[in-house]
Amino acid sequence: MWMTEMPAFAPFFIGALIALLTSGRVRQAVLLITPVLSGLHLLTVPVGTSVGFDLAGFSLEIYRVDKLSLLFGYIFHIAAFLAILFSIHVKDTLQQISGLLYAGSAIGAVFAGDLLTLFVFWELLAITSVFLIWARGTERSYVAGMRYLIIQVLSGVILLVGIIFYAYHKQSISFSLIGLEGTAGWLIFIAFGIKCAFPMLHNWLTDAYPEATPTGTVFLSAFTTKVAVYALARAYPGTELLVYIGVTMACFPIFFAVIENDLRRVLAYSMINQIGFMVVGIGIGTALAVNGAVSHAFNDILFKGLLFMSMGAVLHMTGKIDGSKLGGLYKTMPKTAILCMVGAASISAFPLFSGFVSKSMVMSAAIENGYGWAWLLLLFSAAGVFHHAGIKIPYFAFFAHDSGIRTTEPPKNMLMAMTISAVLCIAIGVYPNVLYGLLPFDTGYNPYDATHVLTQLQLLFFSALAFVWLNLRGMYPPELPSVNLDADWLYRRLFPATLKPLLNGMWRLDEAFRGWFMNRLNGALGMLSRHAPDGVLSRTQLSGSMVIWVTILLATFLILSFW
Repeated sequence: MWMTEMPAFAPFFIGALIALLTSGRVRQAVLLITPVLSGLHLLTVPVGTSVGFDLAGFSLEIYRVDKLSLLFGYIFHIAAFLAILFSIHVKDTLQQISGLLYAGSAIGAVFAGDLLTLFVFWELLAITSVFLIWARGTERSYVAGMRYLIIQVLSGVILLVGIIFYAYHKQSISFSLIGLEGTAGWLIFIAFGIKCAFPMLHNWLTDAYPEATPTGTVFLSAFTTKVAVYALARAYPGTELLVYIGVTMACFPIFFAVIENDLRRVLAYSMINQIGFMVVGIGIGTALAVNGAVSHAFNDILFKGLLFMSMGAVLHMTGKIDGSKLGGLYKTMPKTAILCMVGAASISAFPLFSGFVSKSMVMSAAIENGYGWAWLLLLFSAAGVFHHAGIKIPYFAFFAHDSGIRTTEPPKNMLMAMTISAVLCIAIGVYPNVLYGLLPFDTGYNPYDATHVLTQLQLLFFSALAFVWLNLRGMYPPELPSVNLDADWLYRRLFPATLKPLLNGMWRLDEAFRGWFMNRLNGALGMLSRHAPDGVLSRTQLSGSMVIWVTILLATFLILSFW
């Protein structure tokens, strides 16, 4: 019985401790076995399992199992195993231990039954993951990691304040439906939004993920934002504001991804785009929409992880990741190229690939619930995804101009991790009912009807045609070294440009006021000076005048005292 109630995060923390005390082959075995044994244990845990205790009058539930948390628990175990397998060749204790603790923190967060437990794992996610960025050892990675840590911890602080308000008003800290009611609801919503990379709160992601190590980015792509998606699905389903936020997230990254040169940064923008589909589904809030949102999160971890692994392999083998410096790698990395194309087909929602069976659920829910405008914008963003992730990533890395780089395939463990991911992407696309059986609701949805398939094939065909035409005409944005400020432009360019003249004007006004005031003060002091021949208080004044002045000053003092 106690084994069933053992929290799913516990094996990861125990495994991290054992791995820290070992080395070499033994450590590698511990790292690989930990998610496998923990995952097998999770398969035996029944829905409804709960572990908790009372603290200071509040009920803490550190482990709560239902269908929603189980879905994320399963995929987080799969992601942890694949990320560890992909990075097992790295002889870096810091990365290995951080990766295991990071995965355990994510699993702890999704099985948290109360807000205080969620907060603890929320902050652990930030602390454990930042080392995967710093491990790259460059100045850019240090600065990006520091910014990442500050923003993630800030999200936790806002969450804690929201929890305090919520506990005060509700006399409960149960992690369930919250909604946008009162200050507490908004604070917790903002905290979730920061971690989910809401528009204008997203630059930490596009800044930090591309600066992590080639293997660290695979871990990062799986956990942080997906924990936030889970939290939104748990606390804010049916919140219409999320529909507008999600559509914005799905659309705006397309424009930045198309002009971005760093291919891992392209994938970072693509991640925000895909999260947008999930957020829309949560905002619609119906059974079909929420199923679509969480199943797309499940699939995104696989195909986005596959794409990050393929680009990580390219970076590992060539030392380059800019599209302008790559090309022609299919000649020496053909297996990696094929696996990358599987990920590209999945994220582009080709029929028979995983992205199709989840993304179409969100699109269908939008139409069924009267969000036709959202459906059109999501359709536009789906075409954009095919451009920047489905075509641009494999094309410019492997098939564009021949960069002259000649290398070899990455280590076998990298290829094995990518192969498993690719197989899962295809298997879910071909047999979607396996995934559908894990979803929170039974909707009887069938993705492979004629309307869905034909609509998607037409979209992909015309998107591909547009890419080819733009490329042949020389109108497609070239891969050039550049700096893309994105929303950072607001406080790196706009705010300084606006505030500097404003502050200069205020300082000039302040200087003029100070000059006027000092002149007036000096004049008044001169009148009161005892040495001035005609001063108010000078000896030349009559005694009667002096009495009057003293009376006035005394009366003023008394009035101010009683006021």
